[in-house]
Amino acid sequence: MTPEQFIRSIEQKTPPAVCLFLGPESYRRDLCRKALMARVLSPEEREDGLTRHDLDEMTLAEVLDDARSMSLFAGNRLIWVSNAESALPKGRSSAGEDREESSAGSLEAYAKDPTPGTVLVFDARKWELDGEDKARVDRLRKFFSCVPATVEFARLAPQEAREFARREAAARQLQLGSAELELLVDATAGDPSRLAIEIEKLSLLTEGRSEPVSAADIAALVPNAQETTIFKLVDALAARDRAASMMLLDTLFRAGEYLPLALTFLAGVFRLALAAKEQNLRSAQDVQGYFQRLGLPMWRARAEQIHTAATRFDKGRIEEAIELVFRADRDLKGIRADDRIVMEDFVLRLTRAA
Repeated sequence: MTPEQFIRSIEQKTPPAVCLFLGPESYRRDLCRKALMARVLSPEEREDGLTRHDLDEMTLAEVLDDARSMSLFAGNRLIWVSNAESALPKGRSSAGEDREESSAGSLEAYAKDPTPGTVLVFDARKWELDGEDKARVDRLRKFFSCVPATVEFARLAPQEAREFARREAAARQLQLGSAELELLVDATAGDPSRLAIEIEKLSLLTEGRSEPVSAADIAALVPNAQETTIFKLVDALAARDRAASMMLLDTLFRAGEYLPLALTFLAGVFRLALAAKEQNLRSAQDVQGYFQRLGLPMWRARAEQIHTAATRFDKGRIEEAIELVFRADRDLKGIRADDRIVMEDFVLRLTRAA
């Protein structure tokens, strides 16, 4: 079920004795957690009635033993079990499969005869619901198939993120135009937790002001908002559009962007784009999966940006860009007249005719 369906369900009837919270999205998970806590535990019971366990630190059998125990201090209990993915044995050996079946059987036995007044929540947030994680998620679903309520927390699609931002802005009476809305969603990678925080900050900034939110307001307050300008600069450099590149560089300068930091960001883009090109990664999903397997943080929006850069530059141009970044970085750290002059020289060299 969706988070919204879960909240409506527990408002109307007793919460399920066992739940599985599945997926990486945190904002709606937090809403469900708060709604469940308010429904299960009175304010007086929350200190003694809430228990937190971690399956990275204890076994499923130990969690179920605790769930079967009656509390001396609280009539109702909410047991929150994080890292539910660790309920699955590692590897696919016959011994591991036997342990998996045994653990699943113990969970099924508890689900059929749960402790009255106790709600047990297994929280699995490590894996995406689709893409390369889908096989692991399907295995996890099978393991927890006896659980009466599975709540899915998928990341918001772009249109869902825009609708969420519109609702949050309307709730705070924040005037947000379409272009500014797109910039805000892009800067926060469509994450509802970040959207809610940044919209609250913008509402405080513009309180008592009749003018709507501007792009400058977003650039001033929202982390990563200026990345949008930097990626436009990457596009202009790829097209060898010198005039547009200079204009975007001027925009960064006027916005107060620390140009050495912008150069560092460009260097990261080009290095990752070169790796994507060499690995023949054909989509943003391929880029995200490849770098995540290497242990690098890679969210969807950033993967799309890297894929775009890899697509628009050929391998030779990316290598040239990396060399010019090294040269500009050296000049920025040396004795020089002005950071802007160094960056303009970088743009002139990279946009020269082939």
